[in-house]
Amino acid sequence: MAGADADRHLPQPAQIDAYGNGGFRFGGMSHRGSLICFPDGMWAWPVSSVSELSRATLAPVFAHADSIDVFLIGAGLDPWVLPAKLRELFRDRSISVDVMTTGAAVRTYNILLAENRRAGVGLIAVD
Repeated sequence: MAGADADRHLPQPAQIDAYGNGGFRFGGMSHRGSLICFPDGMWAWPVSSVSELSRATLAPVFAHADSIDVFLIGAGLDPWVLPAKLRELFRDRSISVDVMTTGAAVRTYNILLAENRRAGVGLIAVD
């Protein structure tokens, strides 16, 4: 992660306690906006809709390729299909990727985290 957002993060993963109203609650804190989480921490993610998903906005995922086996994308309120070109980027790095609504991604991530799985998640905030 680059810029100011790289400095503002929680330096460990945490269960997501709640989502909605444009943000998330976790670790006794709240965060307004989208969130990206990996085994080494949680960061603000400058993505507000699936139309913004690109090689650049997914770069933090690819930078964590050695520490994750699966990456979930919480795509907001509506189901969405990851374009083939983006799916190939995950396949090239041996990362399994699943796209679902943000609520489903929160619940699934919490389960994977509880199981100590090597997982990451990108969560697009919903109102």
